[in-house]
Formats: sequence, C-alpha cells, structure tokens
Amino acid sequence: MHNIMEDSNLIRDDLDQIVSDTETLWSSLRGERLFITGGTGFFGKWFLESFIRANERLGLNAQAVVLTRNPESFCREMPRIAANSAIGLHVGDIREFSYPDGEFSHIIHASTTSAVATYNHERPVDKFTTIVHGAQRVCEFASRCGCRNMLLTSSGSAYGSQPENLPFMPESYTGAPLVTTPEASALGESKRISELLACMYGEQYSFEVKIARCFSFVGPYLQLDIHYAIGNFIQAALAGRPLVVHGDGTPLRSYQYTADLMTWLWTIMFKGESRRLFNVGSMDAISIGDLAHLVADCAGNRSEVHIEGVPVRGQMLNSYIPDTRRAEEELGLRQRVGLREAIMKTMEFYGEYIAS
Repeated sequence: MHNIMEDSNLIRDDLDQIVSDTETLWSSLRGERLFITGGTGFFGKWFLESFIRANERLGLNAQAVVLTRNPESFCREMPRIAANSAIGLHVGDIREFSYPDGEFSHIIHASTTSAVATYNHERPVDKFTTIVHGAQRVCEFASRCGCRNMLLTSSGSAYGSQPENLPFMPESYTGAPLVTTPEASALGESKRISELLACMYGEQYSFEVKIARCFSFVGPYLQLDIHYAIGNFIQAALAGRPLVVHGDGTPLRSYQYTADLMTWLWTIMFKGESRRLFNVGSMDAISIGDLAHLVADCAGNRSEVHIEGVPVRGQMLNSYIPDTRRAEEELGLRQRVGLREAIMKTMEFYGEYIAS
C-alpha cells in the first residue's frame, strides 16, 4: 500500500491525540531503547507512528528496533518510518531471531501469524507453534537484554466462546478455548500459553509483564479485503457494491477505533499492573447485520445490504464483546471515538488512498 499516512490530516490529528492522552506516561522510555515485534502489522504500524510522534514531541531521545523478516518490504511499505533516525531494523524470524546487541528497557511483543495467513486457512498447528515459539523466544530475549517492562498484545479469543449469560466478557472469566476444535481455538490457546510464558519469565527475571487482551478494531491500515467483516463492508461501500453478510447477521461484535486502541495500549504498558489482564476494545455491541446497515448509511446509502442467512430459532447467540471496566476504573481509560465516527474516519482515510 502506498504510504499516505504522512499526508493525512486525519492521521496527524489522531497521533496528536494519542500523545496528548499519554503525555505524562513516557518518562520511563526517555533515552532508552524499545524492541518491537509485529511492527509491519495493523497494530505495529500504529505503534511505530505513535512512538515516533511521542519521541519527537516530547524529546524522548528514545530508539526503537523493529524485528522484520523482510526489511526490503518494510522499507517499501513504510518508507518514512524506516527512514526515521529513531527506528532501526533487525532481520529475523520471530521463532529463531538472533538477539540484537545492547540493552532494551522495554519490549512490545505484538507479533502473531499474519492476518493474510489466517484468511488463507493457515494450518492450526502452524499458527500455534509460531505464536508459542515466538513468545518464548521474545521472553528469552527479555531475560537477557535488561528489559524492565514488556507489553504482550494478546487476544480476547483466549477466553474461548463467550457464554450467553455474559453480555460482556470480564477478565475474571476463567473459561478457555475448546481444545477439540483446533481451527477455532489455535489462536486463543496459543495466546494463553504466551501469556503464561511471559508471566513465568517476568517473575523469574524480575521484569514487568503487561497483558492486553484485544478484541475488535477499526481504523486506517485495517486490511479491508480479508476476513474482517467491518473491513469488507467498508471496502464494498467505498466501491458502491452491495454489502453482503455471509450468515444470518445476528452475531454481536464491538469495535474500538485505532487511536483509542493506541492510547489504551501505551497506558497499559506504562501504567498497568504487572501480570494482570486488561481487556481492550469497546463495550458498544452491534449485530453484524446492523453493522452492515450502519456502514452503508455512513457511505450515504449508496450500497444495498444483502443478508444471506436466516436466524435459526433457539440457536446460541454468538458474541465477542469485552468488559472494559477494569481498564476504565484502574487506568482512567475511556473511549473517545464512537463507532459511527470510527467508520467515517476509516472511510475518509481509504477514500484518500483510493484518490491517490
């Protein structure tokens, strides 16, 4: 994708808001080095952009080293980020990368298998082993590089299926993915093991471990052409095509805007209690059918909505909605951007991309 982030007023405003919301939290990173995995992904791009903006605005004099398997692709896709003097690249695979030299006070482990691999039906065993072996490799590095604080971006799928009697999934829920359904459970179970590994290493080697269980999100750099329903709807609406719901439209989801996501993740990293779970996402539930209609409405109703399935009476409700009150009450976090505004912002961004 052509990098238009530097040309987008919308993105610049978002980055300024992230830095404004977290301005008092960055002092521990002043003059330090940060190691980031997953830097080329949806989260990673936002981590790097917001790090660069905070580094410049707050005069942190910090450095970030990004693990990448393909530095040429990284530089081609994100030329301005790669050219920033505060950003360094370290070539390697998450499962077996050589350790970069020197000390790193902070680590962000945001790597997982790619969204494209998931869309292309990656083997569950490959997803599981990549995530788990990668997490252990990062934890081993943390134990040797002087790390004081590690953020692990985990997933709400670590809870397993959301029970019908829970409208919101709290951190206190002790359920887990069903091990007899590998394709559905590989991500959640591997993230649970990654959390356990991080906590064990953090306890043994005396570094803090912050765990963010992330749910669903929308915003610039979300891939529109794979398995994310909201991305598919936005892409179809921008093209003037019908919005197709491949199902009965009843599953409930919620979406947090990426600028809020970054404010939450940086706050959890700098301020969250070590080895304590924090859900990240929105508590504003919407059905997939209603989401399609909302996206069409945001596009000016240029597109029809087609719901292919019919609800089956008595079927269990499919929900994936976090309870975020712990983060709100303990860390003072809140959601600034509602879903309609988040969709409009994302459509504005991709409209700029299409126009360019």
